Amino acid sequence: MNFTRKKLNMVVVGAGMYACGRGTKEYGTIIPAILEWKKKGSLGEVYVVGTSSKNIRISKNKIKKLEKYTGIKAPLTYFPQNRTNDLQCYKKAIRMVPKPAVCIIAVPDNLHSRIASEAIKAGVHTFVVKPLAPTVKEVLKLVSAGKRKGVYCAVDFHKRFDRANIKLKDTILQNVIGDPLYFLAEYSQRKSIPHKRFRKWVKNTNIFQYLGIHYLDIIYFVTGATPKRAMATGQKGWLFSKGINTYDSIEAHIEWETSSGKKFTSHILTNWIDPESTSAMSDQKIKVIGTKGRFESDQKRRGITIVTDEKGIEEPNPYFCSAYGKDGAASYRGYGIESIHQFLEDVMQITEYRLSIEELEDKRPTFKQSLVLTATLEAVNKSLKNNNQWVRVGSVKQYD
Repeated sequence: MNFTRKKLNMVVVGAGMYACGRGTKEYGTIIPAILEWKKKGSLGEVYVVGTSSKNIRISKNKIKKLEKYTGIKAPLTYFPQNRTNDLQCYKKAIRMVPKPAVCIIAVPDNLHSRIASEAIKAGVHTFVVKPLAPTVKEVLKLVSAGKRKGVYCAVDFHKRFDRANIKLKDTILQNVIGDPLYFLAEYSQRKSIPHKRFRKWVKNTNIFQYLGIHYLDIIYFVTGATPKRAMATGQKGWLFSKGINTYDSIEAHIEWETSSGKKFTSHILTNWIDPESTSAMSDQKIKVIGTKGRFESDQKRRGITIVTDEKGIEEPNPYFCSAYGKDGAASYRGYGIESIHQFLEDVMQITEYRLSIEELEDKRPTFKQSLVLTATLEAVNKSLKNNNQWVRVGSVKQYD
């Protein structure tokens, strides 16, 4: 049966680095994904929300260049709509957007739950960059609100769409390497991220909450295990010397238990003070040792090296969010794009009554799934504050 799909309207709250590449030479991930979505013929109106007229002006110019680069124009409206700064203009945009609609939230970590709550209250399907929130209490409120309003809510854990991590999941589920004994993950970024780009709000988060949560989710995703307790250590040095009171690095040690009662550990090492001259924005890798073998994935070195006079050595990740093709006809592909498109496609099927929100609960990184990760994040943060002691991860079964 053929039918014409509805137009899906969107509110993008946050007009910075991840949305459109503001402050970088790239174009981000969210707006490229939206332009690619337009090719499917179901893009409605798009509201792009910032907090200051200056930043919106910069973002608007970036997006115009991106439209020229791809040859795709989108029906964009920008907030704030005048020359003033407005920290609350996201509320106006969320109230104004025609249904069916989604809200994609890419703002500082400490604002996620506040804005997500506003979108849910308005009956708008909601997609939030990680982490959803730092406390179980906040996530519970969002889960409850989403259920009450009948809206679909998910977190952008795009690493679940990375083929390397899908292969890892298959390797474990097929018992190729036996029972996991331990996971070792390392994830770091250049020091300009906290020192310059996130300087205004970085004190409200930490490196494990911002980056480590990705690999915490991957371990949960590939094993289905339950985290039982956590212990973390952190170091403050370089950033503190620059007047920024947050950790340079955090190492989290977590004990897990599978549904069959078998136990394993994970060690997640994170920092965001890598040199600016490092060959990629992110250095990331994961290793799993099992009773029958091992799995190793270097997720920075994807097999491409570019060496130039201008930039030195670069090791790009072509699988996350990359442009292909010439100026005027470039297209974006990668698991960063797929993550956003999967959410949008899920919403379309929900609005067409071909899919229920309940059916997605075990298949997608929903707000409810995020309870497990948030409980672990809470335990890590408590350990950091309590002399690196072991902290039991709160059970989330009581919330079912």
